[in-house]
Amino acid sequence: MFCTIRPRNGRHRGAVALGALALAIILAGCGQTGASEHLSADGSFANPQPLEYPGIQVTEDVQYGVAGSEPLLLDVCRQRQETPSTAGPRRAVLVVHGGSWRAGDKASPHWRSVCEWLASEGFVAFSINYRLAPLFVFPAQIEDVRAAVRWIRQPDQATRFDIDPDRIGAFGGSAGGNLVALLGLEGDDEWNVGSRVSAVVDLSGPTDLTAEGAERTGVDSAFQAITAQYLGCESLVTCAVAEQASPLYAVDDTDPPFFVANSTIELIPLAQSEDLVKRLRANDVEATLVTVDGSLHSIALLDDAMRTRIASFLRAKLGVTPPVAAADPVP
Repeated sequence: MFCTIRPRNGRHRGAVALGALALAIILAGCGQTGASEHLSADGSFANPQPLEYPGIQVTEDVQYGVAGSEPLLLDVCRQRQETPSTAGPRRAVLVVHGGSWRAGDKASPHWRSVCEWLASEGFVAFSINYRLAPLFVFPAQIEDVRAAVRWIRQPDQATRFDIDPDRIGAFGGSAGGNLVALLGLEGDDEWNVGSRVSAVVDLSGPTDLTAEGAERTGVDSAFQAITAQYLGCESLVTCAVAEQASPLYAVDDTDPPFFVANSTIELIPLAQSEDLVKRLRANDVEATLVTVDGSLHSIALLDDAMRTRIASFLRAKLGVTPPVAAADPVP
């Protein structure tokens, strides 16, 4: 099934949203070696068919903050419970969509499927929208991500959604992968304080946004231009905030465990993920790197095996037992 560009506020479940950073290439009018096999004739991006998960309750458009006069919204996905749980509070997972920091939506079919899948694994998933470039430039996006974690951690929300505010994970793909990685690496407090999280899943996230990093790892020139726009710079060469927006330069030995996945010849060079994992391990931070042959990008990597590995990682790092069996997903 192929993705099509759709408005941010669209809600049609039959449509398929544009996949992650492929939009960057479309908007720039360029292709990239290794990604072309996943681009259709109309310039859209191929993702696996999104699945729907019976028994999952979705609460849409919950306000978690305000930016200027505009509300910041998230969707909450969780298993319906006919009787009170005896397993204790569930673990929360923040979900951050991709789209080159300039597009995407929490309610697109693929990202809604991610939200429901995580809920089917026993987590309470909070899938957020955040301010988009070029109208808003860095650090607006990471500020919204931080605000969402702080909101989830509030006692009222912990009670409302029956979650443990001390154990929050983060999941993101593409630009969302960049943002959750940056979130996980910021600060040196305990993982249950402020906007800190206890585990990070990063699929195809750019980790070094500097000009030197782009040159070293082979980042496409079209994506470099889009990155500069996101950072509010004329180019990466003259961009003073590029390092601040790069997870690679925020690593220290207080950071939580990471699960990182990247394809070998995709839109974000594999070297970007490899460099981050090397630096994490050099700082004695637990880091898993899964390399996938081919050019699938971001949540297109979520086949059954990848879902199983990610769910196991999150359960292990957030301290939960396997969930009560949920109904099988359906196309």
